[in-house]
Amino acid sequence: MRVFLALSLLAGPVAAATHEVDSAATLSAALRSLKAGDVVKIAPGDYAPGNFVTGIADLTIEARDPKNPPYFKGGKEAWHFSRCPGLTLRHLKVSGQSGNGINLDDGGEMERPVVKVLIEGVEVSDIGPDGNFDAIKCSGLDDLTIRDCRISGWGGQAIDFVGCHKSLITGCVFTGKPGFSQHTGPQFKGGCEDIVIEKCRFKDAGERPIQAGGSTGMDYFRPPGAKYEARRITVRENTIEGGMCATAFTGVDGAEFTGNTVKSPEKWIFRVLQETKAEGFPPCRNVVISGNSFVFQRAKVKDEINIGADTAPETFRFEDNHWLAEDKPEASTPKLPVVEKGGSYGKQASGTKRKTPGPE
Repeated sequence: MRVFLALSLLAGPVAAATHEVDSAATLSAALRSLKAGDVVKIAPGDYAPGNFVTGIADLTIEARDPKNPPYFKGGKEAWHFSRCPGLTLRHLKVSGQSGNGINLDDGGEMERPVVKVLIEGVEVSDIGPDGNFDAIKCSGLDDLTIRDCRISGWGGQAIDFVGCHKSLITGCVFTGKPGFSQHTGPQFKGGCEDIVIEKCRFKDAGERPIQAGGSTGMDYFRPPGAKYEARRITVRENTIEGGMCATAFTGVDGAEFTGNTVKSPEKWIFRVLQETKAEGFPPCRNVVISGNSFVFQRAKVKDEINIGADTAPETFRFEDNHWLAEDKPEASTPKLPVVEKGGSYGKQASGTKRKTPGPE
């Protein structure tokens, strides 16, 4: 028996394309025709907000000229990416949104995180200005890197991680502005795990410049059923100047705060809080605070640590930190919930080399 094979076009995937964009019309056309692996290069100029991309893998959207980035002004959101693994956003400018500046999510598929996203050299400003509106919002992302970005003036969070894992924020600058509510800077909650924030600079970055933990509705945890707001959070080698405190540990189950420089907090140096009190959630606990420099005004900082109810401050560990009340060096010794090992206080550390630069 003879067999006839109908040879239709058995082509493989369509090759990725590079889209050169220089106007709102060409941007809109490029976004309508995207395929996996495409690159969108955007020329300098002003562009409309409200750009939505869903289900495109390995997409790159970047400035044609990194020194003169495209500018996405106003509207509710500048960009929203849903289920876009392998996404790269590079050298964009976003400003003046009433909702979130940039929003990335898993499309509600909470057991299937979006992986390998890079946000680099992006500038986001003037978001909100009031209420729970974020400069960069990330929900359900793993292996996410946010590098060398600048964020100034926001409503809720500068960066909001909800159920993100194995991710890094590095080399970013966060600057608060008058007239913006700025509840927290970067925040890690809703089942976040294995997050590092390092080598960043903060200047007057709100009530809680960094928040390890938080308060999340039970339906939004990733993975579903997680019994921790955040765990294994590392805050290292940052400079934090101003703000109500340096960092709030809020229902976190394990964190490290190491090698940071904290200068001129307005009221406290740390807050230890428990906002999620559902069954099975442990108290805020197991935080190591080591090798940091704290320079403050005793006239402002009456208590170094604000300890809320239902927390476990006795599980914290303090080691080798330097504490200096600039206006009253003899009163530099902090009141801590446990005895510190190897700390130095005020004039006792006069021979110690200390680095206390302010943010750019």
